[in-house]
Amino acid sequence: MKKERLLSDRTRSYLGRAFSDLMKILAILAFVFPFYWMIVTAFKPYAESMQVPPTLWPETFTLEGFISTFNSGLDIPHFMRNTVIVTVAVICLQLLVMVPAAYAFAKRKFPLSGVAFGVVLVAFMIPQQLTYIPVYLMMAKGKLISSLWPQILPLGADAFGIFMLRQSFKQIPDEILESARLDSASEVKIMLRIMLPMCKPAMVTIAMFSFIGTWNSYFWPLVMTNNDAYRPLTLAIERLRDAEVGIHWNTLMAGNCLLVIPILIVFIFASRKIIQGFTYRGIK
Repeated sequence: MKKERLLSDRTRSYLGRAFSDLMKILAILAFVFPFYWMIVTAFKPYAESMQVPPTLWPETFTLEGFISTFNSGLDIPHFMRNTVIVTVAVICLQLLVMVPAAYAFAKRKFPLSGVAFGVVLVAFMIPQQLTYIPVYLMMAKGKLISSLWPQILPLGADAFGIFMLRQSFKQIPDEILESARLDSASEVKIMLRIMLPMCKPAMVTIAMFSFIGTWNSYFWPLVMTNNDAYRPLTLAIERLRDAEVGIHWNTLMAGNCLLVIPILIVFIFASRKIIQGFTYRGIK
Protein backbone atom coordinates (compact mmCIF):
# COMPACT_ATOMS: atom_id res chain seq x y z
CA MET A 1 0.00 0.00 0.00
CA LYS A 2 2.79 2.40 0.88
CA LYS A 3 4.56 1.69 -2.41
CA GLU A 4 1.34 2.21 -4.34
CA ARG A 5 0.70 5.51 -2.56
CA LEU A 6 4.28 6.60 -3.20
CA LEU A 7 3.95 5.78 -6.90
CA SER A 8 0.61 7.56 -7.05
CA ASP A 9 2.08 10.67 -5.40
CA ARG A 10 5.04 10.62 -7.79
CA THR A 11 2.72 10.22 -10.75
CA ARG A 12 0.56 13.17 -9.67
CA SER A 13 3.67 15.26 -9.02
CA TYR A 14 5.10 14.36 -12.44
CA LEU A 15 1.80 15.11 -14.21
CA GLY A 16 1.56 18.43 -12.37
CA ARG A 17 5.08 19.44 -13.42
CA ALA A 18 4.47 18.24 -16.98
CA PHE A 19 1.26 20.30 -17.22
CA SER A 20 3.03 23.35 -15.76
CA ASP A 21 5.94 22.95 -18.20
CA LEU A 22 3.51 22.54 -21.11
CA MET A 23 1.71 25.78 -20.17
CA LYS A 24 5.05 27.59 -19.95
CA ILE A 25 6.06 26.32 -23.39
CA LEU A 26 2.73 27.41 -24.88
CA ALA A 27 3.08 30.86 -23.29
CA ILE A 28 6.62 31.22 -24.66
CA LEU A 29 5.45 30.18 -28.14
CA ALA A 30 2.56 32.65 -27.99
CA PHE A 31 5.01 35.50 -27.30
CA VAL A 32 7.92 34.37 -29.48
CA PHE A 33 6.09 33.16 -32.61
CA PRO A 34 4.93 36.63 -33.80
CA PHE A 35 8.53 37.88 -33.67
CA TYR A 36 9.73 34.74 -35.43
CA TRP A 37 7.09 35.15 -38.15
CA MET A 38 7.98 38.81 -38.64
CA ILE A 39 11.70 38.08 -39.06
CA VAL A 40 11.15 35.05 -41.30
CA THR A 41 8.69 36.91 -43.55
CA ALA A 42 11.11 39.84 -43.87
CA PHE A 43 13.64 37.52 -45.54
CA LYS A 44 11.17 35.95 -47.97
CA PRO A 45 10.70 37.07 -51.59
CA TYR A 46 7.39 38.74 -52.39
CA ALA A 47 5.84 35.69 -54.07
CA GLU A 48 6.66 33.42 -51.14
CA SER A 49 5.38 35.92 -48.58
CA MET A 50 1.98 35.85 -50.33
CA GLN A 51 1.96 32.08 -50.72
CA VAL A 52 -0.97 30.04 -49.36
CA PRO A 53 -0.42 27.94 -47.32
CA PRO A 54 2.51 29.94 -45.94
CA THR A 55 5.95 28.46 -45.41
CA LEU A 56 7.31 28.37 -41.87
CA TRP A 57 10.88 28.76 -43.16
CA PRO A 58 11.96 30.72 -46.23
CA GLU A 59 12.61 28.54 -49.25
CA THR A 60 14.75 31.37 -50.61
CA PHE A 61 16.50 33.83 -48.30
CA THR A 62 16.59 37.32 -49.77
CA LEU A 63 16.99 40.95 -48.72
CA GLU A 64 14.28 42.00 -51.16
CA GLY A 65 12.02 43.23 -48.35
CA PHE A 66 14.70 45.46 -46.82
CA ILE A 67 15.76 46.78 -50.22
CA SER A 68 12.12 47.58 -51.05
CA THR A 69 11.77 49.37 -47.71
CA PHE A 70 14.68 51.71 -48.44
CA ASN A 71 13.58 52.13 -52.09
CA SER A 72 9.95 52.85 -51.25
CA GLY A 73 10.32 56.59 -51.79
CA LEU A 74 10.46 57.24 -48.04
CA ASP A 75 13.63 58.66 -46.52
CA ILE A 76 13.98 55.85 -43.97
CA PRO A 77 17.39 57.02 -42.57
CA HIS A 78 15.87 60.47 -41.94
CA PHE A 79 12.91 58.98 -40.06
CA MET A 80 15.26 56.75 -38.06
CA ARG A 81 17.41 59.74 -37.17
CA ASN A 82 14.33 61.61 -35.88
CA THR A 83 13.35 58.59 -33.78
CA VAL A 84 16.83 58.29 -32.25
CA ILE A 85 17.04 62.02 -31.46
CA VAL A 86 13.60 62.12 -29.84
CA THR A 87 14.15 58.91 -27.86
CA VAL A 88 17.55 59.93 -26.47
CA ALA A 89 16.31 63.45 -25.67
CA VAL A 90 13.23 62.15 -23.84
CA ILE A 91 15.26 59.68 -21.75
CA CYS A 92 17.84 62.32 -20.77
CA LEU A 93 15.16 64.90 -19.93
CA GLN A 94 13.14 62.41 -17.89
CA LEU A 95 16.18 61.42 -15.86
CA LEU A 96 17.00 65.08 -15.17
CA VAL A 97 13.46 65.61 -13.86
CA MET A 98 12.78 62.26 -12.19
CA VAL A 99 15.93 61.86 -10.10
CA PRO A 100 15.60 65.11 -8.06
CA ALA A 101 11.81 64.69 -7.79
CA ALA A 102 12.03 61.08 -6.58
CA TYR A 103 14.83 61.99 -4.15
CA ALA A 104 12.78 64.83 -2.69
CA PHE A 105 9.69 62.64 -2.25
CA ALA A 106 11.70 59.79 -0.73
CA LYS A 107 14.25 61.48 1.52
CA ARG A 108 13.28 65.12 2.06
CA LYS A 109 10.48 66.55 4.18
CA PHE A 110 8.69 69.64 2.90
CA PRO A 111 5.19 71.11 3.31
CA LEU A 112 2.39 69.35 1.38
CA SER A 113 4.75 66.63 0.17
CA GLY A 114 1.92 64.08 0.38
CA VAL A 115 -0.37 66.29 -1.70
CA ALA A 116 2.36 66.86 -4.28
CA PHE A 117 3.02 63.14 -4.56
CA GLY A 118 -0.73 62.57 -4.90
CA VAL A 119 -0.74 64.95 -7.86
CA VAL A 120 2.03 62.88 -9.43
CA LEU A 121 -0.04 59.72 -8.99
CA VAL A 122 -3.09 61.43 -10.53
CA ALA A 123 -0.96 62.41 -13.52
CA PHE A 124 0.07 58.75 -13.78
CA MET A 125 -3.60 57.76 -14.08
CA ILE A 126 -4.58 60.27 -16.79
CA PRO A 127 -4.43 58.80 -20.33
CA GLN A 128 -2.14 60.64 -22.72
CA GLN A 129 -4.96 60.92 -25.27
CA LEU A 130 -6.86 63.31 -22.96
CA THR A 131 -4.04 65.86 -22.89
CA TYR A 132 -3.03 66.13 -26.54
CA ILE A 133 -5.41 69.00 -27.41
CA PRO A 134 -4.21 71.47 -24.71
CA VAL A 135 -0.60 70.38 -25.26
CA TYR A 136 -0.95 70.91 -29.01
CA LEU A 137 -2.42 74.38 -28.44
CA MET A 138 0.44 75.25 -26.10
CA MET A 139 3.02 74.10 -28.63
CA ALA A 140 1.26 75.97 -31.42
CA LYS A 141 1.25 79.18 -29.36
CA GLY A 142 4.95 78.73 -28.71
CA LYS A 143 5.52 78.15 -32.46
CA LEU A 144 7.16 74.81 -31.75
CA ILE A 145 5.02 72.59 -33.98
CA SER A 146 7.54 72.73 -36.81
CA SER A 147 10.24 71.08 -34.71
CA LEU A 148 10.95 67.96 -32.68
CA TRP A 149 10.17 69.69 -29.38
CA PRO A 150 6.44 68.71 -29.23
CA GLN A 151 7.57 65.07 -29.16
CA ILE A 152 10.12 65.74 -26.39
CA LEU A 153 8.96 68.40 -23.92
CA PRO A 154 5.52 66.93 -23.00
CA LEU A 155 7.20 63.60 -22.15
CA GLY A 156 9.94 65.16 -20.03
CA ALA A 157 8.33 64.11 -16.73
CA ASP A 158 7.20 60.51 -16.28
CA ALA A 159 4.92 59.95 -13.27
CA PHE A 160 5.48 56.20 -13.29
CA GLY A 161 9.26 56.73 -13.31
CA ILE A 162 9.05 59.14 -10.35
CA PHE A 163 6.92 56.65 -8.42
CA MET A 164 9.19 53.68 -9.14
CA LEU A 165 12.42 55.57 -8.43
CA ARG A 166 10.96 56.96 -5.19
CA GLN A 167 10.20 53.43 -4.01
CA SER A 168 13.76 52.39 -4.81
CA PHE A 169 15.23 55.42 -3.00
CA LYS A 170 13.14 54.67 0.09
CA GLN A 171 14.88 51.30 0.45
CA ILE A 172 18.19 53.05 1.13
CA PRO A 173 18.71 53.53 4.89
CA ASP A 174 18.76 57.13 6.11
CA GLU A 175 21.90 56.36 8.13
CA ILE A 176 23.93 56.21 4.91
CA LEU A 177 22.74 59.66 3.91
CA GLU A 178 23.36 61.09 7.39
CA SER A 179 26.95 59.84 7.41
CA ALA A 180 27.47 61.40 3.98
CA ARG A 181 26.11 64.72 5.26
CA LEU A 182 28.47 64.53 8.24
CA ASP A 183 31.29 64.30 5.71
CA SER A 184 30.02 67.59 4.20
CA ALA A 185 28.52 65.95 1.11
CA SER A 186 25.99 68.13 -0.71
CA GLU A 187 22.56 66.88 -1.72
CA VAL A 188 23.69 66.72 -5.34
CA LYS A 189 26.67 64.52 -4.42
CA ILE A 190 24.41 62.29 -2.33
CA MET A 191 22.09 61.82 -5.29
CA LEU A 192 24.81 61.21 -7.86
CA ARG A 193 27.36 59.23 -5.84
CA ILE A 194 25.20 57.32 -3.36
CA MET A 195 21.57 57.08 -4.45
CA LEU A 196 21.99 56.47 -8.16
CA PRO A 197 24.72 53.78 -7.95
CA MET A 198 22.69 51.89 -5.36
CA CYS A 199 19.52 52.13 -7.47
CA LYS A 200 21.07 51.31 -10.83
CA PRO A 201 18.57 48.48 -11.64
CA ALA A 202 15.63 50.85 -11.14
CA MET A 203 17.29 53.48 -13.33
CA VAL A 204 17.89 50.96 -16.11
CA THR A 205 14.30 49.73 -15.86
CA ILE A 206 12.85 53.23 -16.10
CA ALA A 207 15.13 54.10 -19.02
CA MET A 208 14.12 50.87 -20.76
CA PHE A 209 10.40 51.56 -20.38
CA SER A 210 10.92 55.12 -21.58
CA PHE A 211 12.94 53.87 -24.55
CA ILE A 212 10.26 51.37 -25.59
CA GLY A 213 7.40 53.85 -25.15
CA THR A 214 9.10 56.64 -27.08
CA TRP A 215 10.59 54.44 -29.81
CA ASN A 216 7.21 52.79 -30.52
CA SER A 217 5.12 55.94 -30.11
CA TYR A 218 2.62 56.42 -32.93
CA PHE A 219 -0.36 58.49 -31.75
CA TRP A 220 1.60 61.34 -30.15
CA PRO A 221 3.91 62.04 -33.14
CA LEU A 222 0.93 61.70 -35.49
CA VAL A 223 -0.85 64.52 -33.65
CA MET A 224 2.18 66.71 -32.95
CA THR A 225 3.76 66.76 -36.43
CA ASN A 226 2.56 68.32 -39.66
CA ASN A 227 5.24 67.24 -42.14
CA ASP A 228 7.74 64.45 -42.74
CA ALA A 229 10.72 66.55 -41.64
CA TYR A 230 9.89 65.85 -37.97
CA ARG A 231 8.09 62.50 -38.10
CA PRO A 232 9.56 59.31 -36.57
CA LEU A 233 10.03 55.86 -38.04
CA THR A 234 6.69 54.51 -36.77
CA LEU A 235 4.77 56.84 -39.08
CA ALA A 236 7.01 55.92 -42.01
CA ILE A 237 6.46 52.17 -41.54
CA GLU A 238 2.70 52.69 -41.54
CA ARG A 239 2.99 54.31 -44.96
CA LEU A 240 4.56 51.15 -46.40
CA ARG A 241 0.99 49.86 -46.70
CA ASP A 242 -0.18 50.55 -50.24
CA ALA A 243 -3.97 50.58 -50.54
CA GLU A 244 -3.88 50.49 -54.35
CA VAL A 245 -1.21 47.84 -54.98
CA GLY A 246 -1.88 45.80 -51.82
CA ILE A 247 0.28 44.96 -48.85
CA HIS A 248 3.76 43.63 -49.63
CA TRP A 249 4.19 41.57 -46.51
CA ASN A 250 7.93 41.06 -46.88
CA THR A 251 8.47 44.83 -47.18
CA LEU A 252 6.16 45.62 -44.29
CA MET A 253 7.79 43.01 -42.05
CA ALA A 254 11.24 44.27 -42.98
CA GLY A 255 10.18 47.75 -41.89
CA ASN A 256 8.83 46.35 -38.64
CA CYS A 257 12.17 44.62 -38.07
CA LEU A 258 13.84 48.02 -38.20
CA LEU A 259 11.51 49.08 -35.39
CA VAL A 260 11.60 45.96 -33.23
CA ILE A 261 15.18 44.67 -33.44
CA PRO A 262 16.77 47.66 -31.59
CA ILE A 263 14.27 47.13 -28.76
CA LEU A 264 15.06 43.42 -28.58
CA ILE A 265 18.80 44.12 -28.48
CA VAL A 266 18.45 46.67 -25.67
CA PHE A 267 16.12 44.35 -23.75
CA ILE A 268 18.54 41.41 -24.00
CA PHE A 269 21.34 43.47 -22.43
CA ALA A 270 19.11 45.12 -19.81
CA SER A 271 16.80 42.23 -18.85
CA ARG A 272 18.73 41.29 -15.69
CA LYS A 273 18.68 44.86 -14.42
CA ILE A 274 14.95 45.11 -15.17
CA ILE A 275 14.24 42.02 -13.06
CA GLN A 276 16.35 43.44 -10.23
CA GLY A 277 14.49 46.73 -10.50
CA PHE A 278 11.19 45.06 -9.57
CA THR A 279 12.57 43.08 -6.63
CA TYR A 280 13.06 44.27 -3.08
CA ARG A 281 16.70 44.62 -2.12
CA GLY A 282 17.63 44.51 1.53
CA ILE A 283 20.36 47.13 1.93
CA LYS A 284 22.31 47.07 5.15
